[in-house]
Amino acid sequence: MEVVILKPEYKHLYEKFGLNVVYYRKREKLTQLQLAELVDIDRSHISAIELGKVGVSFDVIFKLCDVLKITPKELFDFR
Repeated sequence: MEVVILKPEYKHLYEKFGLNVVYYRKREKLTQLQLAELVDIDRSHISAIELGKVGVSFDVIFKLCDVLKITPKELFDFR
């Protein structure tokens, strides 16, 4: 897997995205491990997403939305 360095000027957006994942995961009463299994990625990847440390592919975004019962728009609706 290729390591992609996130641009510092977008760090706050990755963090806001991650906070939305946490919010919707907890709303569905899922642990990180449960969500990871349902999305078919590693738990450490879910943790990194929630902490805003990694970017996310469209495939993962769409799977997250299916599992969390939300639209991509909701996932990107930063508070």
